[in-house]
Amino acid sequence: MSSTVALSHAKLPRWAPALVGVVSLAAAGLPAMLLGWGLFAWLVASVLLFLAALPGWSLVVEGRRSAVDRLMTGLVWSAFGVAVLPLVWLIYVVVDQGAQAINGEFLTYSMRGVIGDEQGGVYHALIGTVFITLAATVVSVPIGILTAVYLVEYGGRSKLARWITFLVDVMTGIPSIVAGLFALALVVLIFGPAFRMGFGGSIALSLLMIPTVVRSAEEMFRLVPMDLREASYALGVPKWRTILKVVVPTAIGGVITGIVLAISRVIGETAPLLVVAGATDGVNFNLFDGRMTTLPVFIYSQYAQSTPAGYQRAWGGALVLIAIVMLLNLIARLLGKLLAPKKA
Repeated sequence: MSSTVALSHAKLPRWAPALVGVVSLAAAGLPAMLLGWGLFAWLVASVLLFLAALPGWSLVVEGRRSAVDRLMTGLVWSAFGVAVLPLVWLIYVVVDQGAQAINGEFLTYSMRGVIGDEQGGVYHALIGTVFITLAATVVSVPIGILTAVYLVEYGGRSKLARWITFLVDVMTGIPSIVAGLFALALVVLIFGPAFRMGFGGSIALSLLMIPTVVRSAEEMFRLVPMDLREASYALGVPKWRTILKVVVPTAIGGVITGIVLAISRVIGETAPLLVVAGATDGVNFNLFDGRMTTLPVFIYSQYAQSTPAGYQRAWGGALVLIAIVMLLNLIARLLGKLLAPKKA
């Protein structure tokens, strides 16, 4: 007798996950109401019920393999939700609290002469953040990119390249306050113990930016196919020109992303800037003379006042800082698309 083998098996309907999700929410809602659970406990119980019910149903109908697949898919989505939920909640809280402080005066006035619950503004901190971060970027990006070029194109397996890689990895884990103390020691050594300036903060931020720029640019350069380099060498193009015209343009999208990540990493630093750049309630456009206030220092100082007006200014400064970081990321994505090599 000939036996037939089924090439298909039973499957759950497409709406099965939605149905299990609704039932899990309802089933977890009953003990949540009876025992007085909060929203978070109710959601956790619902997720656990969902992760047990859907694979169990799939095991009965579809078989073991599909049940394991649905279980792992549920775990992946749960991990994604755990990672995204705090970020969404953070943005919601900052926007909800900070939007109340945002207006024309807040963005165009400094804290000079502000007493008590008067309006005041974040203008001086915004200028300080832009100037100090821009100076740190100007210092860090050339050093970081050229170091990455040496490690990938010239260093190879040399002892110097290994030492540079080791030191870059060590610098990646340096606490920000240590970078601030180093910059302070440098400024004090040159200008005296009572001197503070914005460029000192740029030096501290540069120490934190350079490792990120080096590592990100190095990885992007290594992803450029060797065939492109060899094709350029075969045409008689010198190595420096190959790097400039082939390697860098090919990797420019990832390099820009790494630079923006480095800027986003340091733009929210407080401790090093408070130590070496100080704080002031007025606008200072000179990086090399006098104290400068940045947005993180402004947020810290306003929150430290422990007054309703101070709290509101702090939340407003936090919202402005997040908006700047988001704008930088949008610009990086746009530049990456515009400067990336065109596909045939």
